[in-house]
Amino acid sequence: MDRKDRQKNGSGEEPYRKERTVWEQKGISRRDFLKFCTAMSAALALPAAFAPKIARALDDVKRPALVWLEFQDCAGDTEALLRASSPSVSEIVLDVLSLDYHETLMAAAGRQAEENLWKTVREQRGKYIAVVEGSIPLKDGGVYCCVGGRSALDIAREVCGNAFATIAAGTCAAGGGIPEAKPNPTGAVGVKDAVPAATVINLPGCPLNPDNLTATVVHYLTFGKLPDTDSRGRPLFAYGKRIHDNCE
Repeated sequence: MDRKDRQKNGSGEEPYRKERTVWEQKGISRRDFLKFCTAMSAALALPAAFAPKIARALDDVKRPALVWLEFQDCAGDTEALLRASSPSVSEIVLDVLSLDYHETLMAAAGRQAEENLWKTVREQRGKYIAVVEGSIPLKDGGVYCCVGGRSALDIAREVCGNAFATIAAGTCAAGGGIPEAKPNPTGAVGVKDAVPAATVINLPGCPLNPDNLTATVVHYLTFGKLPDTDSRGRPLFAYGKRIHDNCE
């Protein structure tokens, strides 16, 4: 592609052409991989010309660690993510990330599973991404949700407080959801209310739209920063406009 063609492309980027990509080695065709990258550029409200940049980032990225915490939840957001369109999230994003802890998906259990979590927190402090699914109970010291002998509140304070960023996946994590409904006997709240100092991206939805979570992670992997958010901590690419904004 010459200079004139690159200008016509719109981004100055040449088409992504890398011999035998890591995705092809995993059985994902180059065509499907680029379709995924194009879909992600659309989800992020970016021109299709950014697809090659996303492809390069996903192919060359050093695998950042990700820990996924489940508290007062039904695992519906996990189910939604795993059933995303082909190529699936598990084929793309979960191969790019080092998924060090996820109660529903990991093979490890008990003490070994907990050691995986706290090892990541210690060794990747300020670098890993935390995803929280489910609300966090505050009443009576948080005794209504415990994992490994520790309350969800205690775990969230340490894990989310030391993460590069935390993604609150689903309505329960973003704002309390069903557990917060009156009379709210457990004192359930969203992640930001439980850990005010944490950097939190809210992705409400019951379940969340898996493309929004995927696009948030892809934005970070591509540009090295989190997407812009509104006053509620929601990414503008997904929540910036509503259908009703144009109602007369």
